[in-house]
Amino acid sequence: MGYFEQALLAALLIGALSGLVGTLVVLRQRTFFAQALTHATFPGAVGAAILGVSIPLGAAVASVLIVGIMTMIGRVKRQGNQVASGILLTAGFALGVLLQGLNPSLPVKVDSYLVGSILTVTTRDVTLVTIVLAFAVLTIVVLGKQIMFSTFDVNGFRAAGYREWPIELLSLVLITATVVTAMPAVGAILAIALIAAPAAAARLVSRTTSQMFLIAPVLGAVSGVIGVLLSRSLDVAAGPSIALTAAAFFLLALVARRLVGAARVPQEADARRPARTSLRLKS
Repeated sequence: MGYFEQALLAALLIGALSGLVGTLVVLRQRTFFAQALTHATFPGAVGAAILGVSIPLGAAVASVLIVGIMTMIGRVKRQGNQVASGILLTAGFALGVLLQGLNPSLPVKVDSYLVGSILTVTTRDVTLVTIVLAFAVLTIVVLGKQIMFSTFDVNGFRAAGYREWPIELLSLVLITATVVTAMPAVGAILAIALIAAPAAAARLVSRTTSQMFLIAPVLGAVSGVIGVLLSRSLDVAAGPSIALTAAAFFLLALVARRLVGAARVPQEADARRPARTSLRLKS
């Protein structure tokens, strides 16, 4: 398999994974958390480059530390998850920039992890994405009902005798794994677009939650493939192309929803007129 075909395969898998897990992000209102995580993993990538170890491994270790710190800050009185996310978003990214500035002669270009460099993905990266995607699919299939119960009715979930923290921890693990595996494709800055945009678009056009879990991965995968093809034809970076394609799908879904809504209003008005007329005749 050539490097371009491997990049297409990686974009397909990462897009599908991002769309699937992005559905959890959107439904559980964890978008800001995911954004903070994408930025705050940057110092882990820089630290791994300095130590000469795997950059995704460094990002994963940083993600675990970040989730722990965010949890502790979120439990402080008069604070919350939004405050913790905002602090770590800026502080983590600034730390990565500082580490990079103090080590100008890094053996690898860490800047590529800001906007992505999918043409340089390896077979190991593709294997990692495949494993994470399989785990995410298995989780949704087996525990989907419990996750949705916890998402839409927390009090009822607790009253039914379930514990909320295992579901929350599982969601955080899936989000973290998705962010780490998406970094080679779209980078630390743009990963949130591929995670949130397909899921948000699917939410606009889906009638049920089950449809959303099916449509979002498809939109994510298509965004990845189209983004890579556009980057080759236009000779631009793949990360921004993928992110913009995902954003374009969201805009199309928004416009389609508005058009459908505008078309339904006259139909509903016409359907009500005979009923009102008949009532007047009877009176």
